[in-house]
Amino acid sequence: MTRIAFIGLGNMGGGMAARQVVGGREVMAFDLAEAAVKRAVKAGATGASSVAKAVDGADAVITMLPAGPHVRKVYDEHILRHAPKTALLIDCSTIDVESARAVAKQAREEGYRFADAPVSGGTAAADAGTLAFMVGCEEKDFADIEEALKPMARVVIRAGDHGAGQAAKICNNMLLAISMIGTCEAFALAERLGLAPDRFFDIASKSSGQNWSLTTYSPWPGVGPVTAADRNYEGGFATAMMLKDLKLAQEAAGKSGASTPLGAQAEAIYALFDRLGYAGKDFSAVLQLLRGDLASLKS
Repeated sequence: MTRIAFIGLGNMGGGMAARQVVGGREVMAFDLAEAAVKRAVKAGATGASSVAKAVDGADAVITMLPAGPHVRKVYDEHILRHAPKTALLIDCSTIDVESARAVAKQAREEGYRFADAPVSGGTAAADAGTLAFMVGCEEKDFADIEEALKPMARVVIRAGDHGAGQAAKICNNMLLAISMIGTCEAFALAERLGLAPDRFFDIASKSSGQNWSLTTYSPWPGVGPVTAADRNYEGGFATAMMLKDLKLAQEAAGKSGASTPLGAQAEAIYALFDRLGYAGKDFSAVLQLLRGDLASLKS
C-alpha cells in the first residue's frame, strides 16, 4: 500500500497526512483551504486540485472531515465516482453512527471496502503519529485497514462492524468529558478547602480517584505531566470539538433510548463554556469556569 489519497487537512488531518509521508507513502492531498494544501505539500505530500485528482490511482483513501453531511456529500459526489474499485476507503471523521452506516452501505453497494475509523489523541498525537483508532469494518478487511493506518497510529482496535467505530468514539468522549469535569470540580473544591493543587494531585493520583483526566491530562497548570493547561489551554482538544462529540452522544442516546444524565449535564456545561467565548480553548480549561476565574484565560 503505497499511494494514499488524503481528503481533509485541518488541525487533525494535516498532521495525519504528514505521518503518512513519514511512513514512506506517496500522499495526494486535498482540502478546500489552499493554505492547508500548501502545508501538506511542505510536509512532503503532493497537492491535488480536486478530490477526483487526489483519489485517482489511490490504494487507499482517507478522509478527515467536519461532520456527517460533509462525509456523505464527499463520498457520494466525489470519491465513489472516481476512486478505483480496488481502493480501501477509510473515514476518520467523528460523525453520527447513522451517517457512517449509510456511507458504508453505499460504498459496499458500489463494490468498495469501507471502514469508519475515528481517532482519539488530539492534535499532538496526530502530529506524532500516536493516535488511537476505533474501527468499524468487516472483519476480513481489518488487517488491510490496520496497515493503512499504521503510520498514524499508536493502536488500532476493531470495535465491530460498520458504525461501531463511531459508537466507540462518542461513548469514549462522553466518558472523557464527564471525568474531566469531575476532576476539575475536585481541584476547585480542594483549593477552597486549603489543599494545595500539587498535594491533591499526588494523593488522588495514587488513590481511588485516579483517572486519565487527572494523571495524564491534568487541568491544573504546573501539576503532573505537561499538558495544554501549561500553555494557557492552547492546542490540545478544543472545547468546540468536545461539544460536537457530546451533541453526537446525546443524539445517539435519544435515538437509542439510553439514559445518559451525566452526559447531558456535561454537554450543558461545555455548551455554556462555548457560548462564553472559549470554543478554541482546550476542553480542560473548563476548570477556570468552575473556579470562577475565566479572566485568567484571557491573559
